[in-house]
Amino acid sequence: MSEQAADGSASAGTIALDTAWKLHPQVALRPEPFGALLYHFGTRKLSFLKNRTIVEIVESLPDHPDVRAALDAHGVGEDAARPYLRALETLADSHMIVPS
Repeated sequence: MSEQAADGSASAGTIALDTAWKLHPQVALRPEPFGALLYHFGTRKLSFLKNRTIVEIVESLPDHPDVRAALDAHGVGEDAARPYLRALETLADSHMIVPS
């Protein structure tokens, strides 16, 4: 599931699993019944989170030392992590989340 990044940390695409992440300072997260909306005031991009688990993971990223710990804290094991990692990679690629 993971690869070795250039700095030696495990990664899954653009998300380094051993790195701390947070919402970009210009991003607002608004909870919705289906999940949440994220709006980047700098780029004017809008993203949708389609379930409460990914919303909770994104909201808790600053509370954990790395992505792996955030996933573990929400009961997402390695065997179930792929869709959540893809969602986080998409958020990182669009600068909704950034390394801490």
